[in-house]
Amino acid sequence: MKNQQQLKDLVKERYSRIAAQGKAENAASCCGATTPSNKVYNIMMDDYTGTDGYIEDADLGLGCGLPIAFAGIQPGDTVIDLGSGAGNDCFVARHETGATGKVIGIDFTPAMINKARINAGKLGFNNVEFREGDIDDMPVNDNSANVVVSNCVLNLVPDKQKVFKEIFRVLKPGGHFSISDIVLVGELPEALREDAEMYAGCVAGAIPKKDYLGFIEDTGFTGTKIQKEKPISIPDDILEKYLSQEELAEFRKGKTGIFSITVYAEKPGVNKDKPKLKMADLQNEEACCAPDSGCC
Repeated sequence: MKNQQQLKDLVKERYSRIAAQGKAENAASCCGATTPSNKVYNIMMDDYTGTDGYIEDADLGLGCGLPIAFAGIQPGDTVIDLGSGAGNDCFVARHETGATGKVIGIDFTPAMINKARINAGKLGFNNVEFREGDIDDMPVNDNSANVVVSNCVLNLVPDKQKVFKEIFRVLKPGGHFSISDIVLVGELPEALREDAEMYAGCVAGAIPKKDYLGFIEDTGFTGTKIQKEKPISIPDDILEKYLSQEELAEFRKGKTGIFSITVYAEKPGVNKDKPKLKMADLQNEEACCAPDSGCC
């Protein structure tokens, strides 16, 4: 596997191309990076249709959840979206925070930033901005956000622990995050772990679920809760490009699972400007299994 900078360069190059692809092509592949499946239309993404604030032109079909639905955003909040792409989740978040709030999208791919800014300009939103930068070194001041969200992006960053430290830094005391991402139970075959397409495709860069949750706890967050979990099944016509028939059969009958989780956690402290959210205020009825279970 490449070193951290090489992996970042790989992701930036691939997502510059993905920015020009259509939603259908991206949704039928692994995050737009692999050849689309001819058997499955939607591999990872959740359907935003009907979601308040949804802007179809900003939806590139690259997510693996609906983090805004679980984020408990309140009017007037400052929200940061990590890996904001063409602005899809930012515009949905803007609906929740309203004209009195602020939404900041961060992405390190210039093509995505440009696309998002064009979309925001068409909408006339003056409280949504997009900043070019790494999410493990955010161009954002300390203690500046009420809520951080992200949709299927942390798996693309080599140093995930550093990202959680950055989230902790930029959140106000009492702030929280809701992040949808890809995690593993078990170990991927080496051919998938080492492939550049599968890294950009949000699979090879995923880490074990227990390690992911451990990073959150080690950073100092509290109240960690899995709000939703769903299995991800990669179609055979994509896997056959990387695995022999014998390897594919072994993978299918093995104990490895690929999952999308939406996870919530809080930065300790009290935000004097706003009452603390109760967990009952955050949706969790869609979770298909308990937070500490291995699979659905």
